[in-house]
Amino acid sequence: MRGDGAAKDEIETSDHSLAPAAEAYVSAEASAHESAVHEAAVHEVAAHGVAVNEAPVHEASVGDSGSSPLDRLPAARSPLSKPYTWLSIGMFATIFLAAFEAMAVTTIMPLVVEDLDGVSLFALAFAVPLAAGIIGMVLAGNWTDRSGPLPSLITAAVLFVVGLVIAGTATDMTTFIIGRFVHGLSGAAVIVPLYVIVARAYPEALRARVFAGFAAAWVIPSIVGPALAGVVAEAFSWHWVFLGVIVIVVPAAAMMVPPILRVRDLVQGDASVPWSLGRVGWAVLTAAAALVVSLSKELDDPWRWVAAGAGIVVAAVAARPLLPPGTLHAARGMPATVAVKFVVAGAFFGSEVYLPYLFIEHYDMSPSLAGVVLTGAGITWAAASWLQGRLTDSISDTRAVQIGVCTLVIALAVVLVVAWLMLSPVIAFVAWALAGGSMGFMYPRFSVSVLAQSRRDEQGFNSAALTISESLGASIALAVTALVSASFGADAFTADFAVTLGIAIVAMLIASRVRPPARLAG
Repeated sequence: MRGDGAAKDEIETSDHSLAPAAEAYVSAEASAHESAVHEAAVHEVAAHGVAVNEAPVHEASVGDSGSSPLDRLPAARSPLSKPYTWLSIGMFATIFLAAFEAMAVTTIMPLVVEDLDGVSLFALAFAVPLAAGIIGMVLAGNWTDRSGPLPSLITAAVLFVVGLVIAGTATDMTTFIIGRFVHGLSGAAVIVPLYVIVARAYPEALRARVFAGFAAAWVIPSIVGPALAGVVAEAFSWHWVFLGVIVIVVPAAAMMVPPILRVRDLVQGDASVPWSLGRVGWAVLTAAAALVVSLSKELDDPWRWVAAGAGIVVAAVAARPLLPPGTLHAARGMPATVAVKFVVAGAFFGSEVYLPYLFIEHYDMSPSLAGVVLTGAGITWAAASWLQGRLTDSISDTRAVQIGVCTLVIALAVVLVVAWLMLSPVIAFVAWALAGGSMGFMYPRFSVSVLAQSRRDEQGFNSAALTISESLGASIALAVTALVSASFGADAFTADFAVTLGIAIVAMLIASRVRPPARLAG
C-alpha cells in the first residue's frame, strides 16, 4: 500500500473509530463483487472516531470490452461536481454529525450522569455503544451485500434518530443507556453502506477525494465539537446536544436517496449472498460479554471480580473467529498488529472519557472548557497522522507503532501524576495533546501493516478485525476502569489512569512484534 503515492498522501490524516470497521467489513463481504475498500483512519471508540488513512483500492467488474459500468456516468472533477453533488454533501454531512455526536458525548457525559443520578453507570454509557457497534457493523455489512446500501442506510438512519430521541429525552439512566445502545448499533450501520456507495458508485479518480472529505468531516468535530457541546449544555441543556443533531440528520439522509436511486444499478446487492449468521452470532456474544464486564461492578465482592473475569474470557473466545489466528497471544506480524491496536485503544479511550470528568469534578471547570482537552488531542492527532504519511519511506510501520506507543506511555504517566498530585490542569492538557499525537502517528500504520501482510481475499476480514479489536479493547478497558473506580472511591481518577497506564505499558512490551516474520518482510 505504500505505492499509492499522491493519493495516499492526500488522505492520510487522522483516524477515529467506526468508519474503518465499516469499510473493512464491506471489503470482506463484497468480495463477490470484486470490491475491496481498505480501512479508513477515522478515531475514534470508543468509540470515536474516524479519518481516512489509506486510499481505498477498488477494482470494478470489467466486461470483455474492458469498460467499467462507471464509465457510463458523466466525468466529474470533484465529489461536489454533478452528478455526485447531493450524494457527496449528504454523506459528508452524515459523517460530520456522527463524529460530532461521538465527540460531544465525552464532554457532556459528566452532566448527564449527575442529572440522571447515574454516576455509577458512567463507564457503561460509553461501553454500550462500542459493543453495539460491533453487532451493527456485521449486520449492516451482510445486509448491504445482499440488498445494496439503500435499505440498510435508511433503516440505520431511522434507528440513529430513534436512539438520539431516546437518549435526548431520557429522564433516568436506564433509558439513556438504551438510547446509547440504539444509536451505537445504528451509528456503525450507517457508516457501512456509505463506504459501499463510495466503492461502487464513484469513479476511481474521485474516491481519494471522497475519503479525504470523510477525514475532514471527522477532524472538524474533533476540534469544535467538545467545546460546542459544552456551550450548548451550559446555555440550554445536555438534552439538546442529542436532539439538536436530529434536525440535520434527517435532511442529510434524505438528500442521499435520489442520487443513490440514480446509480442503483451500480450499488445493487446480490441476493445469493448468504446471511452470515455465524459471524453475527459471534459478534453478539462478544458484545454481550463486554457488557457483562461493564456491569460486573454492580455486584458485591468477590462476585464482581468473578463476573468480570468470566466476561473477559468469554469475550476473548467469542472474538476469536472475528480476529486473525494468533491474535490472542500476539503472534508476530499481523496478529500482533491487531493485538497491539486492541491494547492501545483500551489505554487511550479508557483515559479520554475520564479527563473532562476530572476537570469538571476536581478543578471546577465548565464543560466547554473541559472539552478543550479533546480539541487539543484532535488537532495533534490530525497533525501527527499527516506527518507520518510523509515519513513512510524513512520510518517503518513497526518503528512508527513503537514510537507512538512509547509516547502514549509518557503522556499517560504525566496525566496520572497530575490526577494523583492535583497539579495544574495545563500540564494534563499538554500531556493529552501529546497522547493525541501519539495515536495519530501510529494509527494509520496499523492499517498499512495489516494490509501489506494480507492476501487480497483476506484484506477485508483482517481490516475489519482491526476495528473490532479497537471497539472491544476500548469497551473492556472502560469496564475495568469502572470496576477499579468502584473499589477506590475518592481516589478513583488516580486508579483509572493507573490502570490505563498499565495497559499502555503492555502495548509497549509487545509493540516490536508488529514486525512481520522474515518470510513476509521481504
